[in-house]
Amino acid sequence: MNKFLAVVRREYVQRVRSRMFVVATVLGPLMLVLFTIVPAMIAGIKTGGPVRIAVVDESGRLYERVRQSILSDSREEDEEDESAGEKAVSGAVNQNTSDRLRKTGAATAQSYEVGQFATEGRTPAEVKKLLNERVKWDELDAYLILPGGILENGEAEFYARNVGDLFTKRQIQDRLTRAVREQRMIERNIQPGDMREINRPLKLKSSKVGESGAEEDTGQGFYMVFILGFIIYLTILMYGQVILGAVIEEKETRIAEVLFSSIRSFPLMLGKLIGVSLVALTQFAIWGLAFAAFALYGVAMLAAQGMPINLPRIPPTLFIYFPLFFLLGYFIYSTIYALVGSMVTTAQEGGQLAMPVIMLLVFGIYLAFPVIRSPNSTFAFWISMVPFFSPITMLVRIVTQTPPFWQIALSLVVGFATVVLLLWLAARIYRVGMLMYGKKASLPEAWRWIRQS
Repeated sequence: MNKFLAVVRREYVQRVRSRMFVVATVLGPLMLVLFTIVPAMIAGIKTGGPVRIAVVDESGRLYERVRQSILSDSREEDEEDESAGEKAVSGAVNQNTSDRLRKTGAATAQSYEVGQFATEGRTPAEVKKLLNERVKWDELDAYLILPGGILENGEAEFYARNVGDLFTKRQIQDRLTRAVREQRMIERNIQPGDMREINRPLKLKSSKVGESGAEEDTGQGFYMVFILGFIIYLTILMYGQVILGAVIEEKETRIAEVLFSSIRSFPLMLGKLIGVSLVALTQFAIWGLAFAAFALYGVAMLAAQGMPINLPRIPPTLFIYFPLFFLLGYFIYSTIYALVGSMVTTAQEGGQLAMPVIMLLVFGIYLAFPVIRSPNSTFAFWISMVPFFSPITMLVRIVTQTPPFWQIALSLVVGFATVVLLLWLAARIYRVGMLMYGKKASLPEAWRWIRQS
């Protein structure tokens, strides 16, 4: 036991004191801030003044309505028009792209100055030439040409100095579409306000029916599942590689020969796994505290501004089950990483053999989708009993529709029994593989080591 604790202490202290651990621990919260707050701050930076636009209304019926539409800052109307019009005819991919552009553009809240350009008998070519000169000399930023048949064919022309500003272009298109649509309604004796009332989307309030009755569900549990799954995936990906590298390093430096002379292979490998797992828990505890502080600060800021705060409804049992399934997934895949490290001779070979392990974990994440749709099906039951997938699939079932306790207990028993079996197999391969140099072991050789040990 003393030797086992010495291995755990060495693995933990050596890695916690390393500069890489300190740098990664500090950079984790900083990267969180960098990828959440900073983009929002950058998107909100106001550069330059309002966009100056001249409108050439060849139809003679649209200028005032277009002007009011462009100058309006009604994001709700933009969203209603989008849902009532373009979304009904566009494909799924174009629809998603359109949504992203619209929402990002709305966040920037561009302002405009709109004026009418009188043609005064000029030909279309002369009008464009004159307006191009005004754009060139920075008297205008862009101009719109509304052809005489715009209400029939729905085509307009937009000329600008900066056509790379997709957000402004998207806002102009949305608001011009709204103006044309309203003019068409008026000419057909349809009031635009009535049509907006007709097209107002339905708000569906969903509630989850459980043993304690019906509780309102905002769908945040769905995202919570994948956040937890991503945490498990990230931990295994990061610290599984650490275990793999540690095993290969000891093998390359032949430290294993010295270690095996004073301690058996099983406590040595188990001590290494637990030591690295404690490093992982230490780092994630620090990150968790930083994230909690960040979240509390954000909630306080939103509350101070009077904005509604909807916290996800998390089953209390999840705080018990998540650590258990987290440890289950970690030890299953970490043991496999240790096994892979004892079979190879270089880090490159270890990375190649580790790819199927990563794909197995990713496959478990994909299996969560059919489980979400039918968490109590036979398929979901058996998938949640497979130890390589249960750390994610069983958590999905617990959050979406909690299964009977005996199923959760059975999944944990099967999972930790698999951990013990993998540790036993890995220790037998570990003892022989760590002393083998020069070539990568094949699967038949690994099976022979298990039988002969």
